[in-house]
Amino acid sequence: MDRFIKAILSLTYLSMVSGNEMVTCTSVIKLQNVQRGVRLHSHEVKYGSGSGQQSVTGVTNGDDVNSYWVIRNGSNKPQCKRGEEIKCGSVIRLQHFTTRRNLHSHSFTAPMTGSHQEVSAFGEDGDGDEGDNWQVICSSDIWYKTSAVRLRHVVTSKYLTVPGQTFGRPIAGQYEVTAHGSISDASLWKPVESVMFMPSGEDHSAHDEL
Repeated sequence: MDRFIKAILSLTYLSMVSGNEMVTCTSVIKLQNVQRGVRLHSHEVKYGSGSGQQSVTGVTNGDDVNSYWVIRNGSNKPQCKRGEEIKCGSVIRLQHFTTRRNLHSHSFTAPMTGSHQEVSAFGEDGDGDEGDNWQVICSSDIWYKTSAVRLRHVVTSKYLTVPGQTFGRPIAGQYEVTAHGSISDASLWKPVESVMFMPSGEDHSAHDEL
Protein backbone atom coordinates (compact mmCIF):
# COMPACT_ATOMS: atom_id res chain seq x y z
CA MET A 1 0.00 0.00 0.00
CA ASP A 2 1.32 3.50 -0.84
CA ARG A 3 2.85 5.49 2.00
CA PHE A 4 0.75 8.61 1.39
CA ILE A 5 -2.43 6.54 1.75
CA LYS A 6 -1.15 5.19 5.06
CA ALA A 7 -0.77 8.78 6.21
CA ILE A 8 -4.33 9.55 5.20
CA LEU A 9 -5.58 6.51 7.10
CA SER A 10 -3.79 7.63 10.25
CA LEU A 11 -5.44 11.07 10.19
CA THR A 12 -9.04 10.53 9.15
CA TYR A 13 -12.10 8.34 9.50
CA LEU A 14 -13.10 6.22 6.55
CA SER A 15 -16.33 4.64 5.47
CA MET A 16 -16.76 1.04 6.66
CA VAL A 17 -20.03 0.40 4.87
CA SER A 18 -19.82 -3.01 3.22
CA GLY A 19 -21.26 -3.83 -0.17
CA ASN A 20 -22.70 -0.74 -1.90
CA GLU A 21 -20.37 1.85 -0.41
CA MET A 22 -21.05 5.40 -1.53
CA VAL A 23 -18.51 7.42 -3.49
CA THR A 24 -18.10 10.74 -1.68
CA CYS A 25 -16.65 14.21 -2.08
CA THR A 26 -12.87 14.49 -1.43
CA SER A 27 -12.46 10.71 -1.64
CA VAL A 28 -9.20 9.52 -3.21
CA ILE A 29 -9.84 6.91 -5.88
CA LYS A 30 -8.47 4.99 -8.81
CA LEU A 31 -10.81 4.48 -11.75
CA GLN A 32 -10.57 1.34 -13.84
CA ASN A 33 -11.91 1.13 -17.37
CA VAL A 34 -14.38 -1.75 -17.62
CA GLN A 35 -13.46 -2.87 -21.14
CA ARG A 36 -9.67 -2.43 -21.11
CA GLY A 37 -8.97 -3.04 -17.42
CA VAL A 38 -6.59 -0.06 -17.22
CA ARG A 39 -6.53 2.63 -14.55
CA LEU A 40 -6.92 6.34 -15.33
CA HIS A 41 -3.46 7.85 -14.98
CA SER A 42 -1.44 11.03 -15.39
CA HIS A 43 2.15 12.18 -14.85
CA GLU A 44 4.58 15.00 -15.65
CA VAL A 45 4.71 14.09 -19.34
CA LYS A 46 3.20 16.54 -21.84
CA TYR A 47 1.64 15.75 -25.18
CA GLY A 48 3.99 16.37 -28.10
CA SER A 49 1.06 17.56 -30.22
CA GLY A 50 -2.39 19.06 -29.74
CA SER A 51 -2.66 21.20 -26.61
CA GLY A 52 0.80 20.33 -25.27
CA GLN A 53 -0.82 19.93 -21.85
CA GLN A 54 -0.07 17.18 -19.32
CA SER A 55 -1.01 13.82 -20.78
CA VAL A 56 -3.66 11.46 -19.38
CA THR A 57 -3.35 7.76 -20.11
CA GLY A 58 -4.48 4.32 -18.96
CA VAL A 59 -2.06 1.93 -17.21
CA THR A 60 -2.26 -1.73 -16.25
CA ASN A 61 -0.10 -1.34 -13.13
CA GLY A 62 -2.43 -1.23 -10.12
CA ASP A 63 0.27 0.03 -7.72
CA ASP A 64 1.21 3.28 -9.48
CA VAL A 65 0.70 6.33 -7.24
CA ASN A 66 0.04 8.48 -10.32
CA SER A 67 -3.33 6.78 -10.84
CA TYR A 68 -4.97 8.39 -7.78
CA TRP A 69 -7.56 11.15 -8.27
CA VAL A 70 -9.43 13.32 -5.74
CA ILE A 71 -13.15 13.96 -6.24
CA ARG A 72 -14.00 17.69 -6.11
CA ASN A 73 -17.10 19.70 -6.87
CA GLY A 74 -17.53 21.08 -10.38
CA SER A 75 -16.07 24.50 -11.12
CA ASN A 76 -18.44 27.38 -10.30
CA LYS A 77 -20.39 25.01 -8.05
CA PRO A 78 -20.80 25.35 -4.27
CA GLN A 79 -17.97 23.56 -2.45
CA CYS A 80 -19.10 20.05 -1.53
CA LYS A 81 -18.48 18.88 2.01
CA ARG A 82 -16.01 16.14 2.82
CA GLY A 83 -17.87 12.84 2.80
CA GLU A 84 -20.92 14.21 0.95
CA GLU A 85 -22.39 11.58 -1.34
CA ILE A 86 -21.96 12.01 -5.09
CA LYS A 87 -25.37 11.80 -6.75
CA CYS A 88 -25.88 10.49 -10.24
CA GLY A 89 -26.10 13.51 -12.52
CA SER A 90 -23.71 15.54 -10.34
CA VAL A 91 -21.00 17.62 -11.98
CA ILE A 92 -17.56 16.94 -10.52
CA ARG A 93 -13.88 17.55 -11.15
CA LEU A 94 -11.22 14.87 -10.78
CA GLN A 95 -8.00 16.37 -9.45
CA HIS A 96 -4.83 14.36 -10.04
CA PHE A 97 -3.39 13.58 -6.63
CA THR A 98 0.30 14.08 -7.31
CA THR A 99 0.34 16.94 -9.86
CA ARG A 100 -2.87 18.62 -8.61
CA ARG A 101 -4.11 19.26 -12.16
CA ASN A 102 -7.69 18.50 -13.20
CA LEU A 103 -8.98 15.93 -15.67
CA HIS A 104 -9.80 18.06 -18.71
CA SER A 105 -11.00 17.92 -22.29
CA HIS A 106 -11.46 20.38 -25.16
CA SER A 107 -11.70 20.54 -28.95
CA PHE A 108 -8.12 19.40 -29.65
CA THR A 109 -7.94 16.13 -31.56
CA ALA A 110 -6.72 13.07 -29.64
CA PRO A 111 -3.08 12.19 -30.36
CA MET A 112 -3.76 8.81 -32.06
CA THR A 113 -7.50 8.33 -32.54
CA GLY A 114 -8.31 11.23 -34.84
CA SER A 115 -12.10 11.07 -34.48
CA HIS A 116 -11.83 11.53 -30.69
CA GLN A 117 -11.06 14.53 -28.46
CA GLU A 118 -7.87 14.90 -26.48
CA VAL A 119 -8.08 14.40 -22.70
CA SER A 120 -5.43 16.13 -20.60
CA ALA A 121 -4.66 17.29 -17.06
CA PHE A 122 -4.98 21.05 -16.76
CA GLY A 123 -4.77 23.92 -14.28
CA GLU A 124 -2.60 24.70 -11.30
CA ASP A 125 -3.31 23.46 -7.77
CA GLY A 126 -6.87 22.53 -8.78
CA ASP A 127 -7.67 25.86 -10.44
CA GLY A 128 -8.67 25.32 -14.07
CA ASP A 129 -11.72 26.17 -16.15
CA GLU A 130 -15.10 24.81 -17.26
CA GLY A 131 -13.34 22.20 -19.40
CA ASP A 132 -12.59 20.37 -16.13
CA ASN A 133 -16.26 19.58 -15.47
CA TRP A 134 -17.57 16.01 -15.85
CA GLN A 135 -21.09 14.75 -15.21
CA VAL A 136 -21.48 11.41 -13.44
CA ILE A 137 -23.85 9.22 -15.48
CA CYS A 138 -25.15 6.21 -13.58
CA SER A 139 -28.34 4.19 -13.19
CA SER A 140 -29.20 4.78 -9.52
CA ASP A 141 -29.67 7.89 -7.38
CA ILE A 142 -26.17 7.75 -5.87
CA TRP A 143 -22.76 6.73 -7.20
CA TYR A 144 -21.78 3.52 -5.38
CA LYS A 145 -18.30 2.05 -5.37
CA THR A 146 -19.62 -1.20 -6.83
CA SER A 147 -21.25 0.63 -9.76
CA ALA A 148 -19.70 1.40 -13.13
CA VAL A 149 -20.40 4.92 -14.38
CA ARG A 150 -19.75 7.09 -17.40
CA LEU A 151 -18.14 10.50 -17.16
CA ARG A 152 -19.64 12.94 -19.66
CA HIS A 153 -17.64 16.06 -20.46
CA VAL A 154 -20.04 18.91 -19.76
CA VAL A 155 -18.78 21.38 -22.39
CA THR A 156 -18.58 18.97 -25.34
CA SER A 157 -20.99 16.17 -24.26
CA LYS A 158 -18.33 13.52 -25.00
CA TYR A 159 -17.64 10.50 -22.78
CA LEU A 160 -14.31 9.61 -21.17
CA THR A 161 -13.17 6.50 -23.01
CA VAL A 162 -10.25 4.20 -23.85
CA PRO A 163 -10.30 3.43 -27.59
CA GLY A 164 -7.50 0.84 -27.40
CA GLN A 165 -4.44 2.54 -28.92
CA THR A 166 -1.15 2.45 -26.99
CA PHE A 167 1.71 4.97 -26.96
CA GLY A 168 5.36 4.55 -27.81
CA ARG A 169 8.19 6.31 -25.98
CA PRO A 170 8.39 8.00 -23.51
CA ILE A 171 5.23 6.33 -22.16
CA ALA A 172 5.44 3.07 -24.08
CA GLY A 173 2.58 0.64 -23.52
CA GLN A 174 0.29 3.16 -21.84
CA TYR A 175 -3.20 3.46 -23.34
CA GLU A 176 -4.61 6.54 -24.99
CA VAL A 177 -7.52 8.08 -23.05
CA THR A 178 -9.92 10.23 -25.06
CA ALA A 179 -13.41 11.74 -25.09
CA HIS A 180 -15.94 10.51 -27.65
CA GLY A 181 -19.67 10.66 -28.26
CA SER A 182 -20.29 6.90 -28.50
CA ILE A 183 -21.51 4.84 -25.53
CA SER A 184 -19.87 1.45 -24.98
CA ASP A 185 -18.01 -0.58 -22.35
CA ALA A 186 -14.93 1.45 -23.31
CA SER A 187 -16.60 4.47 -21.67
CA LEU A 188 -17.52 2.67 -18.43
CA TRP A 189 -15.39 3.27 -15.30
CA LYS A 190 -15.46 1.66 -11.88
CA PRO A 191 -13.71 2.74 -8.65
CA VAL A 192 -11.11 0.24 -7.50
CA GLU A 193 -8.43 1.12 -4.92
CA SER A 194 -9.81 4.01 -2.89
CA VAL A 195 -10.11 5.93 0.34
CA MET A 196 -13.75 6.90 0.89
CA PHE A 197 -14.53 9.64 3.40
CA MET A 198 -17.59 9.66 5.60
CA PRO A 199 -19.33 12.96 6.54
CA SER A 200 -17.20 14.72 9.14
CA GLY A 201 -19.83 14.31 11.86
CA GLU A 202 -19.79 10.51 11.66
CA ASP A 203 -17.26 8.64 13.77
CA HIS A 204 -15.92 5.40 12.26
CA SER A 205 -12.62 3.61 12.74
CA ALA A 206 -10.07 3.68 9.96
CA HIS A 207 -10.42 0.88 7.43
CA ASP A 208 -7.80 -0.21 4.91
CA GLU A 209 -9.64 -1.08 1.72
CA LEU A 210 -6.81 -0.77 -0.77
